[in-house]
Amino acid sequence: MNRVVFVSNRVADPNKSTHAGGVTVAISDYLNEHAGLWFGWSGNIDNERSFEVNRHLSVATLPLTESEYLNYYLGYSNSVLWPVFHNRVDLARFEEGYFDAYAAVNRRFASALVSLLTPGDIIWVHDYHFITIAQELRALGVSNKIGFFLHIPFPPSQSFMAVPEYLQLAQDFAAYDLIGLQATSDVANMIDFLLHGAGAHMLPDGRMKIGHRECSIVSAPVGIDPSYFKPSLSPNTIKNYVDSGHIARIIGVDRLDYTKGLPQKFRAFDHFLSSHPEYCNRAILTQIAAPTRESVEAYNDIRKELESLAGSINGRYGDLEWVPIHYINRTTARERLVDVYRSSAVGLVTPLRDGMNLVAKEYVAAQDPANPGVLILSRFAGAAEQLSDALIVNPYNVEEVSTSIYSAIKMSLPERQQRHASLMKNIETHTAANWAQNFLTALATTGAQAENGSERTGKNRRRAPAPKAKAPSSSSTRGLAATSQLNRTW
Repeated sequence: MNRVVFVSNRVADPNKSTHAGGVTVAISDYLNEHAGLWFGWSGNIDNERSFEVNRHLSVATLPLTESEYLNYYLGYSNSVLWPVFHNRVDLARFEEGYFDAYAAVNRRFASALVSLLTPGDIIWVHDYHFITIAQELRALGVSNKIGFFLHIPFPPSQSFMAVPEYLQLAQDFAAYDLIGLQATSDVANMIDFLLHGAGAHMLPDGRMKIGHRECSIVSAPVGIDPSYFKPSLSPNTIKNYVDSGHIARIIGVDRLDYTKGLPQKFRAFDHFLSSHPEYCNRAILTQIAAPTRESVEAYNDIRKELESLAGSINGRYGDLEWVPIHYINRTTARERLVDVYRSSAVGLVTPLRDGMNLVAKEYVAAQDPANPGVLILSRFAGAAEQLSDALIVNPYNVEEVSTSIYSAIKMSLPERQQRHASLMKNIETHTAANWAQNFLTALATTGAQAENGSERTGKNRRRAPAPKAKAPSSSSTRGLAATSQLNRTW
């Protein structure tokens, strides 16, 4: 296969194990097995804009200026796109100048990337920070196959149309040959938006035609490398369940983010202790919440709320020998998480909205098949489409989550084993390696783009006539059917 050039906001050393998100984990796992280039932001703020290439690690990075960090990263990426994609339009800040900064950074990064490309490269852009970079690359004459993968959810069309630049973003999506989304519901939402909000129409083979360009949209759920999390045969990995007189650990591992449902999780655990006082001193909730986007006001609010809830619950239930909530607000290395997963009777993964959530899969993969723990999973995580043998819950319903915690702890060994075996079958079938290989194969073979020269450059392309929206039809249903053949391999 040709060299793959990954483009993402986060760029990390693929050899390091401490990665705090699905994007970095997925790309690192691929680059540890294949040759390629990882291009994106260095994580530094430097007004000199120095370009760094580490050919030994196959990494190339650019810094952001202070203004770019404020307006492109904290601004448009994380104060507009992130909340809107997670259907939290109420938290979005549509500030003047944010999109101009976003487009300018994508343009600058595209200009730097061109010098590193060869004709045979396949370009794979990851996530919402670089939606417009393909259009910029096309404007610079790049004809390589370019794919895009969105690791977060795609919202209902009405929510996405709250973004003032939604028509421009529709044209930017059209510059890709293949767009991958986590769940079939995300595919339905995007097709609905393009058809009814952006004037696109569907070709007989299921591809979308937007203006003069064509692209395919598929559901391609991200997987993990399950072998990394396989338990050893050591008796130390066997769980201490409440029924044997020991403390049962309930584990949650999330980034500190308002989409993860952490306050609701704490309240559900509070309800569990209140409803089942016999489990006081016999169950703990360990919540690891890695800090992220600390400069965004909404994240400071969630951190303060969690600290207040943890303090209140620990103060009401705890004693000198037992603290009900272990709240850890820092990043934890993946290899340490394996041991924590294995020693936990319950995996509590309850985001309010999530593209996939690899923690759910990691928890299952780490279990001892002879004595597995139980996964409790939000119905609003993309993983719920695949992991249906978990205990599926509504994270907004505190009583339902509380009841599921009780059911998980009391679940019989045969039922735990049956559920775990079914979950593992899915995880071992849909691995990270298979996900990457299938997406790249589909990208390499996807239909040729229409009309060269249809792209626009710089500020001029933003003044392109907006396509007219179409009346609702049954086309989105046909689109899902048309992509189903490809999705069967994923």
